[in-house]
Amino acid sequence: MGTTVRRTAARPLILLHGYSADGDAFAAWHRILHEAGWSSRQLVTVSYESLTNEVSVRDIAEGFDTLLRQRVGLADDEPFDVMVHSTGMLVLRAWLTRRGMTAARRARLKHLIALAPATFGSPLAHKGRSFLGALVKARKTPGPDFLEAGNQVLDALELGSRFSWELSQADLFGDSCFYDTGRDTPYVFVFCGARGARGVRALANSPGTDGTVRWAGCALNSRKIVLDLTAECADAARVQVKHWTHDDVPMHPVAGVDHGTILSAPPPALQQLVIDALRVSSRGRYTAWRTAADAAVRATREAMVPWQQFVVRAVDERGDGIPDWNLQLALRDGSAIDAFAQDVHVYRGDPSYRCFHVNLSSLARASLLGSRPRRLTAQLYASTGTSRVHYTGALTDPAPTGVPDRAGTWHGSLDLSSILPGGDVRFFHPFTTTFVELRLDREPLTGAGMVVRLHASDEAVQP
Repeated sequence: MGTTVRRTAARPLILLHGYSADGDAFAAWHRILHEAGWSSRQLVTVSYESLTNEVSVRDIAEGFDTLLRQRVGLADDEPFDVMVHSTGMLVLRAWLTRRGMTAARRARLKHLIALAPATFGSPLAHKGRSFLGALVKARKTPGPDFLEAGNQVLDALELGSRFSWELSQADLFGDSCFYDTGRDTPYVFVFCGARGARGVRALANSPGTDGTVRWAGCALNSRKIVLDLTAECADAARVQVKHWTHDDVPMHPVAGVDHGTILSAPPPALQQLVIDALRVSSRGRYTAWRTAADAAVRATREAMVPWQQFVVRAVDERGDGIPDWNLQLALRDGSAIDAFAQDVHVYRGDPSYRCFHVNLSSLARASLLGSRPRRLTAQLYASTGTSRVHYTGALTDPAPTGVPDRAGTWHGSLDLSSILPGGDVRFFHPFTTTFVELRLDREPLTGAGMVVRLHASDEAVQP
């Protein structure tokens, strides 16, 4: 490996593995860090249960909190660093946001090194809950948990999951900042392999991934946009970009490694980046690290296909999910942007949540990423499935009628041009996840044959 500077601080570095693994997964990094100056006492490897159906990510986070006190021996105010892999990122985020003392936890965590983190889930998670997935990944040892694959953990890992949405509202878009270069929040460093798996594991590869997690689903530099068509929203506030409560935390791609080898065979350049990251102790040093890291990975990033992920939820004015909806993007002439709808995953636990995976290469050809953007509209569809209840929404585009049909399907359009290049915020940005909340009004109808009506004898005497 490259030149290292030995570490003298006694702060523990906790290693937290991913789904279906154990602490042995960090064997190579344990050796690397030990050689770089971390003592065996400082390196604390934590294993957790992920293959029992009754265990959730929040259970693991709760147990992690107890483990820090009872087994690691850390007081509630003692600082430490963490290196996570894959699902370990969700466990750590769940620990940071669990009830009570969140500010104290943020202040204790000084460095977070995320290797191929499942920050917003994995495209493989829903497959793991199938029978075939159980045969591949589930517990093989005889006993009460035989062939269990950890359904609650996999549910949290599913693309567009309710867990991922709620977690992000707390640590990314909430009232407090969880990740920045301030004194009371951790420095965060995110890395991901720039290629998919090889050999037999390549059968599970999907575009834009390291074989398990998406490049666009690793970074914490995400945004939330609200498209509000409810009657109570002013026309000027239909497109809302929520306040960003954290610093820019991009994904740094690593050439030549995948989801597994980023742990088992990290290249010397990555080793040095991680060791240097763990030595960052001020905003100035963080800025210097970012400058050097961005330069080191620039060629790798530019050679990658630019993907972006959108996690979208549709709700009514009560906050209840809209299960039957569709979102399409269209240009000024009405032509649909097909790339936006080519890879969509509907969260099986609640179809009001969906995840869109978009190859931005085709959008560049549509002049949506350059300096002269064309007008972009969001075409929204929502259906109640009954003529007795309708969804309705205020329109900013006169073309659609906005009148539900007999099956209760409503169609409307919203101009998104303000968040294209040239505006305050970019809707499209490679290797990021954008959260979008769609809001409509739900209207139960009254009258004969509708949801609420007068009794027939009373109807006859009404004027």
